[in-house]
Amino acid sequence: MAIPREAGRITYSANIRERKRMVLDNYQKAVVIGSILGDAHLEANWSKTNYRLGIRHSKDQEEYVRWIYEVLKPLVLTPPQYYEKTRSVWFRTISHKALSELHQIFYRNGKKVIPEMIAEYLSNPITLAIWFMDDGNVQIKRGKISGYNLNTQSFSEAENMLLARVIGAVHGIRCTLERNHQYYRLAIYTRASREAFANLIREHMLPSMKYKLG
Repeated sequence: MAIPREAGRITYSANIRERKRMVLDNYQKAVVIGSILGDAHLEANWSKTNYRLGIRHSKDQEEYVRWIYEVLKPLVLTPPQYYEKTRSVWFRTISHKALSELHQIFYRNGKKVIPEMIAEYLSNPITLAIWFMDDGNVQIKRGKISGYNLNTQSFSEAENMLLARVIGAVHGIRCTLERNHQYYRLAIYTRASREAFANLIREHMLPSMKYKLG
């Protein structure tokens, strides 16, 4: 008999109950938070009592999706799936208390926000590495690295200013705000800060994603 899934009004199996009792370790939590800052989303379960994490990236980044899946595997019932219509690879976790707690921190009225205590999370370079792999890019000018971006256009100007201030205070990396399509994103341009940022996150990045560092 197939293991019941947490979808619709289905009685929990012992398997799901066991997974719900699992405590996220520091590495898993850093990966989840970096993903939330990036492209991942938290969504309510059918009963609206807890939240689960959804991960989706293009087919070109399938290795990255499967890497995150392996980190979060204790919380996942079904391996990554391919969706032909959008050429994307995705998976989602079960709903879990720890994810619900993060939803309270990182969401307001259904929209992602940057909490005031963001320094507590950005002090972990793993979180920064995941965030950059999700939502970062390198700028190349005349064949040389000129800067890095964290594409934070979904956040307000004030939230971007908070992020820049925290990254500077915690890691000594100077970030500026850059206009992009009428929104703001973070940019790292000075040579010392570029090198410090790359050195901080490089060892935590998947080899196939290091192209983003240039």
